[in-house]
Parts: sequence; C-alpha cells; structure tokens
Amino acid sequence: MSNRDYNSKNGPGGASYINGPLQNPVTLHPSTQGYMATRPDGSNMTNLKTTLLPGPEKNNCMPYQPPSPLSPYQSPSSPPQGTLHPFAPITSAVNNHRMSQSPHSQISSTPPVSDSFSQHLQQPTTWQYDGHAHMVNKGSPVPSSGLSQTTTVYSFGTPTPPICNVLQSPGPPPTSASNVPKSAVGPYPPQPGEMSKPVGTVYHSLVPGYQSVPHVPKPLPMHPPTQPYSSPPQQYQQPSVGPAQLSPSLAGLSLQSQIPEALRVVNLLQERNILPPGPVSIPKPCLPKDLQKINCSPEVFRSTLTSIPQTQSLLNKAKLPLGLLLHPFKDLSLPVVTSSTIVRCRSCRTYINPFVSFLDQRRWKCNLCYRVNDVPEDFMYNPVSRSYGEPHKRPEVQNATIEFIAPSEYMLRPPQPAVYLFVLDVSHNAVETGYVDAVCQTLLENLNSLPGDSRTKIGFITFDSMIHFYNLQEGLSQPQMLIVSDIEEIFLPTPDSLLVNLNECKELVQDLLKSLPQMFTRTMETHSALGPALQAAFKLMSPLGGRVSVFQTQLPTVGVGALKPREDPNQRSSAKDVQHLSPATDFYKKLALDCSGQQVAVDLFLMSAHYCDLATLGCISRYSAGSIYFYPSYHSQHNPAHTEQFQKDFKRYLTRKIGFEAVMRIRCTKGLSIHTFHGNFFVRSTDLLSLPNVNPDAGFAVQMSIEENLLDTQMVSFQAALLYTSSKGERRIRVHTMCLPVVNSLSDIFAGADVQAITGLVASMAVDRSVTATLNDARDAMTNAAIDSLISYRNSVLAIQQPGLLAPACLSLFPLYILALLKQEAFWTGSSTRLDDRMFAMCKLKSQPLAYIMLMIHPSLYRVDNLTDEGALNISDRIIPQPRMLQLSVEKLNRDGAFLMDAGSDMYLYVGRNCSPTFLRQVLGVQDYLNVPVNMNQLPELDTAESTKIRAFIGWLREQRPFYPVLHIIRDESPLKARFMQSMIEDRTESALSYYEFLLHVQQQVSKEAK
Repeated sequence: MSNRDYNSKNGPGGASYINGPLQNPVTLHPSTQGYMATRPDGSNMTNLKTTLLPGPEKNNCMPYQPPSPLSPYQSPSSPPQGTLHPFAPITSAVNNHRMSQSPHSQISSTPPVSDSFSQHLQQPTTWQYDGHAHMVNKGSPVPSSGLSQTTTVYSFGTPTPPICNVLQSPGPPPTSASNVPKSAVGPYPPQPGEMSKPVGTVYHSLVPGYQSVPHVPKPLPMHPPTQPYSSPPQQYQQPSVGPAQLSPSLAGLSLQSQIPEALRVVNLLQERNILPPGPVSIPKPCLPKDLQKINCSPEVFRSTLTSIPQTQSLLNKAKLPLGLLLHPFKDLSLPVVTSSTIVRCRSCRTYINPFVSFLDQRRWKCNLCYRVNDVPEDFMYNPVSRSYGEPHKRPEVQNATIEFIAPSEYMLRPPQPAVYLFVLDVSHNAVETGYVDAVCQTLLENLNSLPGDSRTKIGFITFDSMIHFYNLQEGLSQPQMLIVSDIEEIFLPTPDSLLVNLNECKELVQDLLKSLPQMFTRTMETHSALGPALQAAFKLMSPLGGRVSVFQTQLPTVGVGALKPREDPNQRSSAKDVQHLSPATDFYKKLALDCSGQQVAVDLFLMSAHYCDLATLGCISRYSAGSIYFYPSYHSQHNPAHTEQFQKDFKRYLTRKIGFEAVMRIRCTKGLSIHTFHGNFFVRSTDLLSLPNVNPDAGFAVQMSIEENLLDTQMVSFQAALLYTSSKGERRIRVHTMCLPVVNSLSDIFAGADVQAITGLVASMAVDRSVTATLNDARDAMTNAAIDSLISYRNSVLAIQQPGLLAPACLSLFPLYILALLKQEAFWTGSSTRLDDRMFAMCKLKSQPLAYIMLMIHPSLYRVDNLTDEGALNISDRIIPQPRMLQLSVEKLNRDGAFLMDAGSDMYLYVGRNCSPTFLRQVLGVQDYLNVPVNMNQLPELDTAESTKIRAFIGWLREQRPFYPVLHIIRDESPLKARFMQSMIEDRTESALSYYEFLLHVQQQVSKEAK
C-alpha cells in the first residue's frame, strides 16, 4: 500500500473518492525563493517553504476588487468604495511566488484549487523547531453532563427547548492577561434551555467586537424589520430573515464606527501575556441575533472561518484554511421528532431546517440549492402548539440540531441488533501483563449496562498461535472451548452457537468471564496470530454486523498479517527524518474495508511496552470507523495507575451510547465543495461516509473549497445528516445545520477566523503530510501556515504599516499553537520518541473532536496551593474553584507553590521544594517535602478544606472528557519531571526554539516577504 492511500483513498488499489478538484491535501511545490532562518548563535540556514495544501496556478491570485455592497466593517459615514478606508482591505495582490505544479499533483485535467497557504518546496534543512510536549485545551469546555444523553420526544403539548448556546459577554477582554482585574473573573450566567451547557466556564468570553459594540448608530433597514415566524396563526406572513432577506439584516448588524475586537492589532513581540485567563472564546458568526440563537452549537459543528469568502481567489489571498470540524454524535439533550413525513428538498435532499425560506404557507425554498418545494399537508400541523397552518413553528424549523425517528423507507433491512464480539490475546506476554483479569472483571461489572435490547448478542474469541472459540449455546452446563489450530484456512466450528443472545445465556457468559483469566495462566505460547483471529471475527460477524473489540499486546508473529519489527530504538533521535509512518502491509486495510461493507467496526486496544507497529495495525480501526486505545505502560502490578485508567476507559467504552450501520452525509450550499475528509471511516461516495459504528467520542473534519463565486449569496449553510440504528433497534436520523454569512473583504474574513478550529484542521492536514511526504515537510508546512496568514494580514488588511510582528487579536494565539504543535509528540523531533507513541498521537489528532484535540496541543497550567472561592462554581452542591490559567513557562513556577498541569490524558501535580507545610499536610497527607512519594498517583481523601477544594477541581476537570487522565504527583527528583518540563511550550530546549525565538523567526519571514 502506498503512502498516498492514507487518507481519502479506499480499497487496495486506492480509488479516490473526492468531491472537488483536490485529491491529495498534501502536495509539494517547488519555489523560486527561500528564506533564511537565523539560529540563536547568529548563523543562517537556507530553509525553503513547504505548505499543507496545493498552491494556486500561476497568476490566479489576482488583486481583489470588492463588490458594491458595503463591508460589514464600513461605517455609515465611511468614505465611498473607491476611497481609502482604514478598515478596508488593501486591494493589491500578495506577491505569489509559490506556483509551480506539485510533484504529487492531481489529475491533470482538473485544475488545482489554490490553497489558503503559500506554496514552497522545502529544501533539506537543519533548522530546528523541535521539542517535547503534551498539549491541553483552552477551548470551549466539555460539559460534565455531556457523558449521558437525555432526549425530548415531541408529542402533544411538549414545549420546544432552545438548541443553541449563545454566551453573553460583558465586553472585550483586556489586552493582556497580566492586567485582568479580578472582577473580570466570574462564572457565566446559566442559559436556560441550552443544548449543551458549558458547565463550569468561569471566565468571560473573548467575544469578537463586531458582535456587540456599544453606542453604535443603528442604520435604517432596507426593509421594515420583522421577526422570523412572528405572525399570528390566523394570517401567515413571510419571515424577514432568510437567504433572500439577510443582506439588510447583516448591514444593520455590521455597519460600525469602531474596529472590531477580533481585528484589534496585537504586536506579538511586545504583548507578552496574550494567553487569556480562562478558556479561549469561540467566535460567533456575524448574523442577526435571531439566527445566532438558533444556529448549530460550535461544540457540534464548527467552521475554521465564521465568515465565508465570496470567491476562491479571496480565500487564497487570506491564506487561511476553509474547513469544518464535526462532533456529530456528541452526547446531547436534543429534540426527537416522530413523524410519518420527513420534509426534505426534492432536488438536493436537504432536510428542512431553520434557515430555509417560506415563500408562503405552502412553499419553502431550500437554503442549499434554492429549489422551491411544497409543504406537505402533514407538516402543516404543529405538534408542539397543537395548531394548524404554522409550518414555520414546527420543531424541525426551530432547532438547528434535531433527531428524527426514521420511517421504513430509510431501512434497507430490518434494524440490526446490538452485537458485541470480544477478541483477546492470551499469549504469554498478554497473560503476564494481567490485562485479561481487568477486561473480564470490568465486563462482568457492566454486563447489564451494555447498550441493547432483548436481541443483544455477545461472543468471545481468544488467540495465541491458535484460535479459540467458545460455545455458549443455551442449555450447556458450562462454556465449551473449541480450538482451531489451522490458522491458514480459518473456519467457524459451530457458527450458530458462538454469538448468543445475552439475556438468554447470561449465566454462561458470566461463567466464562470468571474462568477465562485462569485458563491461560501457565501458557508458554509466545506467538500471536492476530490476522487469523480477525479473519475469524469477520466470518462470525458479517451476517449481522456489530462491534469487534480486539485486545493485542505484541507484534503479530504468525499467520496472515504477521509483521516484523521496523523500528530501530538506537536511531529514534539521530535519524534525519522519521521512517515507517505508513503501513507495512495492506492486509489490515483490506480487511477493514471488508468489515465496513458488512457493517462491522473493529476497535483496537493495544497494551504493550514493546513495538507493535501501530502504523499498520491501526488501519483495521481507521477504515472500519473504529476506535484506537493505547496503553504502552500497562501492567497490573508494576503500573497500577494505568490499570485504573484502563478500567475507567473500558467502562466508559462499554456503556456509552452507540450507533450501528451508520452513514453520514455532509451537504453545503451550491458553490461550495468538500474535497478531503479526516477521521476514521470509509468514503463510500463524494460526500457520504460509511460508519459501521458511531460513538459519542468520535470527531471528523473536512476541507472545503469554493467552486463557484458566491457573489449573489448573503448566507451559506452546511448540513450534516447522520443516519444510524440505535442500540434499541430504532432507525434514527440526527441532523445538524449551520449557517454562516458570506463576505467580500479580507478584513471580514480575518475577523471571523476561529483560531482553534484552524489549528485543529492544520493538525489533521499535517498528519497526512507526515505520512504522504515526510515529518519535516509537515513541520515546515505548519510553520509556514502561521507565516503566510500574518503576511496576508499585514499586506492586505493593515491600512497603516507598523514595525513588529502584527496579528489580529483573533489570530494572536496562532503562532503559539503552531509552536505547540511542533513540540507535540506527533511532530516533535530531536528526542527519543517511540514510533507507536508518535503514531497514537497522530491517530488522536485525526479522529478526536476539536475540544479533545486542543487538550493535546496546549496544556493548561494552574497554581493550586492557594485555591480560593473567588469565582468558584457551585455544581450539585460542590464548590469548584476556578484558578487562573498560567503561561507554559518555568518563569510562572516557583519553589514555594504547587502547580497542576492538565495535559489531556495525563495530569501533573508539581510540588515545589519549599511548598507550604500546611499544603503538604492537608492535601498530600505528608509532613514534609522529602516524604512525598516518588510514584504517587492519587490524592488522599483528607477531611480538610484544602483537600476538598483541589480534589473537587481535579474531579471537575476529569468529568469534562470521556477518557480518564492519570494524575502524577511529582517533585524535583521524580522521573516524570522531565515530561512535565517538556510541556513548557514557551521555553527553549536543546532542540527547540522558545516562543520568543519562534516569534523572531516568524517576524523575519513576514518582513522578508511583506510588501
């Protein structure tokens, strides 16, 4: 299998399924010009640019001529279009000298779409941005209540809950984190009826200034202002806000006499404390308040740009990526509609949503393809108000996220039952780790909590050099083991009794789980026949579909799919580039595609301290829409902390919501095109993803381009529709719809940039680049992403050129996040990083929701030895302190305190040598610093106020994610202190630049290429 098959190509031959002019998001472009990177010692090195996406054809990045409509940032008294305006974009083109055709070019007959990043081919370089880090989120918090789902089923008299969460901000934040008054720190007021409430957010949002600027004169609307769907039932009146009516509404919102907060100029070299004291706010689209309130939650559907450019050339000039990040199956409280009629556009099959236009009581216009459709008679009745003749007030038109109970026409076959198959490695190495006991014990405890109904089936396979099946047929006194020693020709010994009804055979299943850990305690078998075991699982599951959970502790050594070690530990840090990031064989990918065709997903649990070739084994989950879990230090006796972590993760895995035989289609307004997908799936067609299983912890991303100019469009919409079978056997459709404004100036584009969404998409693109090209190419491309966006901003948005490294406030964190990615485990160099660890980090960046990705990229640091109740949250009678976030630099540490670092899957509590004895006694339960255990992983439950506060804070952080982070309590002598210090992103290491040095390098390149 070639490297180019990694992302968007499917099958052994790799036929491409892409809905747009791009086929490979990662290409290399030769350049005519390089840049000089100055080392700290003063020496220079040539370093030619590399970018993440294909570049523009020659001379296709022309000077942008804005159309006649006013810019959203042009005040009513501003000069006419032909006059220089301080907020209007400079219309001269950015010098485009990165234009040559890529050696990895696409089909020649299809012209490549210009990327939002500049294009350069990287020459061999030794300029280093290397380092080590575990990254953590400053994005929107994940609510603690998000791990359980509640639904509202609409029936007569049921009120309609509002869907979207619109955070209210008291105003723009201070310019630096150091001078934030204490009064600026406080909890958000609760919003009634929120779809996904950000529990525990305590700092004011950095809401862009273009949303709410005080004392702005309100312009006269072009049409009489009316509220959507506000007419009385007896007389239907066309709502005022829709695609055709949006222009005056946007004009009324956006005509301002002040610079939006998002466009406030920040000199990154002068403003040291750019990190906000709390979570980074999510920009809101510049839409009328009516639409903002019902727009899809950014926790579910998020765009890198909340203002969509009118043309591809304008997007190219901005040098920012356009894409969507989705969390489609997130645990939510959402409305559920049971109806015999699901209203969809007859042309593009879009589901009716809040952003369609009702031409009259009987006709509605699709907001994606603009076709006029008839309103079905059944849709005239509103089950909420029990009234007739108000289709615009139905829940489908009032909620941007909604779920339908699908009628029979959405079923190709009867809904499948919940089927679970567990495939366990029982070789000597596996038994020695003790994981079999943990799996069986956790499964015993949660057997009754497996999602399903009376049809739920379960089965077990174990393997070493042979395959062991288990007959659990009802009527047997005990389980029967059936051994197949011929692994070359796998067959099922008793096909009808290997998958059994859980309710009917529960006692036999429990007996097997109790006896299984002792059955192989004396085994000396060291070989692993993973490939044949997976073939057996496929044969067993293919008639029904379902979920296969595979546990593996070593490299497969016998049978089909056997692998050989490819990693040389002695060359981890000395190699010029990282090798073997692509699969060694296509066996696992082919088998995954076969599984996907039979609605079977494979989840992989890898538990080994030795090399297991995750780059190859991960294909079985990547292409079957499965999940990957990796516990490299698992041992029940030597590492009890990771044993606890696995047990909690596995419990969540067993009991979380699950959808079977799912497909997801992403639609967008005419003129926009999707060309690349990121995540775990099989691409069935240009815009359809096959997901044999879908779970609440899976995230997806897509890259987009503008195929046709949007000159006559004021608003575009995106819709993700997920069709799945619930564990109860119901066929359901979950629909998310998001609308965004279309703008015609670069200043508007930059004002709506979502820095965290951009960072998440860049991370996924860089993973692809690492596999299809080299890791160094990916690193250079990420660096150039920051450089090019700042060059575009300086050349085309800033009206007055100033010295320094200037960025808009909305992108002020972008260079810091790029540096954090360069120091992230997936991309760092210059250190001894295990190949499997690197690949697991890449897998998470590609398949997790944005909130969890940001947890990986940039850690959160808090001082916790002086917690107070100021700004604390009160959740279920628990007081949750809210300490201020600190910059990731050792200058924020001191020996008198204790500091908590939240790095996503791990937490570190660093105790200073001179930490207060009171804290040591009342929190750690020790008398002095020297008595702090070196390998301490739990805080004792002490009956003190300090202990209660810090345990409540750590527990609250853990509740905001579906996985269980291990707590490491470290001191200066602890082995893990080096890992803790590597996460100090802003500091310099032997092989990586500090944040300030990185900014100097970026400034040098911006100054060199700026006009």
